[in-house]
Amino acid sequence: MYERISHSNEESMKIAEQVAQRLIPGDVITLEGDLGAGKTTFTKGIAQGLGVKRTVNSPTFTIIKEYKGRLPLYHMDVYRLEEEEDLGFDDFFQSEGVTIIEWASRIQTQLPEERLDVYIKLGEKETDRILQFHPHGSHFEQLCKELFR
Repeated sequence: MYERISHSNEESMKIAEQVAQRLIPGDVITLEGDLGAGKTTFTKGIAQGLGVKRTVNSPTFTIIKEYKGRLPLYHMDVYRLEEEEDLGFDDFFQSEGVTIIEWASRIQTQLPEERLDVYIKLGEKETDRILQFHPHGSHFEQLCKELFR
């Protein structure tokens, strides 16, 4: 596990941009954290790092939003799924894009083995966030080693 403390939304986005610069087609990032912890903020940073020009917001009611950048970005929010439905997530996981999944624990059995799990926790100060990175697979282990030397 790798950990960074962010003191602002801007800092969280910068960290996410650094992650995005190392992403390749088919990468999957899961995001977990309390409501308001900063999952969508982190996703906005990934989008900036991928060169997405559109405004990124939570796909809570649509489940999946797609954005065009250096790589396509598939932003999922599975919070509202009643049960672990199979909505063809594998198609996204095996695509030429990057998939980010908020509340990914709700579809745990459908997640690929190789992925980067990010846990965002509230810090001591109102604007502080604790970002914990759990890499699964050699690509994500290397990514984390590069970022968090």
